[in-house]
Amino acid sequence: MLDTLITSKTRIKLLLKFFLNSNSRSYLRNLETEFGESTNAIRLELNKFEHAGLLKTELDGNKKYFRANTSHPLFKDINNILLKHLGFDQIIERVVHKLGNLDMAYITGDFARGVDNNMIDLIFVGDGINKEFLIRLIDKTENLIKRKIRYVVFGRNEFTDFMKAQKDSNLLILWQNESV
Repeated sequence: MLDTLITSKTRIKLLLKFFLNSNSRSYLRNLETEFGESTNAIRLELNKFEHAGLLKTELDGNKKYFRANTSHPLFKDINNILLKHLGFDQIIERVVHKLGNLDMAYITGDFARGVDNNMIDLIFVGDGINKEFLIRLIDKTENLIKRKIRYVVFGRNEFTDFMKAQKDSNLLILWQNESV
């Protein structure tokens, strides 16, 4: 649906890269490698976003890094549109709220890095999650959003141990229980 509203594939990739995960930071040549597109096409779109105030830049040596301007008035709206486009709103509505003792749900993998993919990687954290029910919910949600979902379930202590062992954890919080 998003490609109907925004015809530039490069622009969509940049929106996903920077507005899905606001911690994403990248420079032109890195984006060229990641997207497999010409630097000129990427540069034009980056300049438009920067001119509109949607991206902030910082210099590090001879590299100009780009990152989302989270204080822009449209940042949250763009982020919500992307979450809905990818089906994350359905995951929250259909899966997260029905699992019971769930503490947190994270996006990991390509989407946490701001890269579109047909596979959504999730981590669910909580004690007492009904895994059989989770499997049924995931199957229904996959059919609805037309993407595969790969997931891992951790208890609270297991997740703490997992995070200590991670050197480069690329996690994006999808949902958090307010009482945690």
